[in-house]
Amino acid sequence: MDPFADTLRRLRETFRSGRTRAAEFRAAQLEGLGRFLRDNKQLLQDALAQDLHKATQLDSAFIRKEPFGLVLIIAPWNYPVNLTLVPLVGALAAGNCVVLKPSEVSKSVEKVLAEVLPQYLDQSCFSVVLGGPEDMGKVLENKFDYIFFTGSPRVGKIVMTAAAKHLTPITLELGGKNPCYVDDNCDPQTVANRVVWFRYFNAGQTCVAPDYVLCSRETQERLLPAIQSAITRFYGDDPKGSPSLGRIIGEKQFHRLQGLLSCGRVAIGGQSDESERYIAPTVLVDVQETEPVMQEEIFGPILPIVTVRGLDEAVDFITRREKPLALYAFSNSSQVVKQVLAGTSSGGFCGNDGFMHMALSSLPFGGVGASGMGRYHGKFSFDTFSHHRACLLRPPGLEKIYSLRYPPYSPRNLRLLLMAMETRSCSCTLL
Repeated sequence: MDPFADTLRRLRETFRSGRTRAAEFRAAQLEGLGRFLRDNKQLLQDALAQDLHKATQLDSAFIRKEPFGLVLIIAPWNYPVNLTLVPLVGALAAGNCVVLKPSEVSKSVEKVLAEVLPQYLDQSCFSVVLGGPEDMGKVLENKFDYIFFTGSPRVGKIVMTAAAKHLTPITLELGGKNPCYVDDNCDPQTVANRVVWFRYFNAGQTCVAPDYVLCSRETQERLLPAIQSAITRFYGDDPKGSPSLGRIIGEKQFHRLQGLLSCGRVAIGGQSDESERYIAPTVLVDVQETEPVMQEEIFGPILPIVTVRGLDEAVDFITRREKPLALYAFSNSSQVVKQVLAGTSSGGFCGNDGFMHMALSSLPFGGVGASGMGRYHGKFSFDTFSHHRACLLRPPGLEKIYSLRYPPYSPRNLRLLLMAMETRSCSCTLL
């Protein structure tokens, strides 16, 4: 017996009743979500700390944005509050019923979301499901009207395969190896400050963090002391004791990252402590493209530097690989930054800074190719969870005008129709 069948049936019945369509209802759900955040700020902070230390002028043409229906949101563990609630806001605002699946890895946040959040929302249209990969597989056997997944490409393929069985539209927010090109024409300390900040933020467990640096050997030699200086200023002489440096989420992830420390040569850091799931901010040099650290997303506080002879070789290196979720370029020359932008493809791009593009609600966030599909943030979240229904309302009269479309066709009728369309600056895909 499917343990989720009753829940899904209840949510579908609520959606079919039209309860979620009223603007007042949607506003009330968002208000409840806001109260949840306000009332439980400390509880969430404590949980996070535990887990991570036109047609024609006579017609009316418009787009009607309608809710899809029953939406499944699958959230990750690395930012378990933000990456759960941001898509949830879009889904609720669009008028959908929602099944929320928080990550079982971030156990404390999972508990808060499962036990406390439902108290603030109408449970007839909202449900939290718990469990690991096997349970998630059973959930995915059910038909949803939209699926929103954030996680690894490997799991993303599983989710997409399940969605394909029901022809369910899907957003995949995945990851990948995000390149960071550093031009010879730069201030190494400024670059180091910014790269260190967004590489080691959340102990490197960020999908848009730079996964490797591309630069000349000369720039590498200038960057290394600057990076060491930035690490010391940010985290002290002993980063392990810094309250500003996070820890790896679990033992499995820790051991995977520990194995990557043997790639290339450790130039900075390299220390680890399994009892605290601590890995020091690390820089690797003399890294080969074929080594594991360059074959998989690192998702930890390890930064390889790969040397190239110049901009053209860097762009070629980037374009030979899968399209990343984010791409960064540092240079005092705006022309160089624009060349990197023009010569590559990525989900997002930021020149002379790190992942700030995703902090702007006016910009969409999402991947391309292997780094994902779909977009959200701000208004884009509402649009993602809405079906954009193309509508045309035409008056019932004026048949003499519209009869020009009917057979038998003649050059005169076609000419008149085309003239009328040109006058109204209108195009038709049927002609």
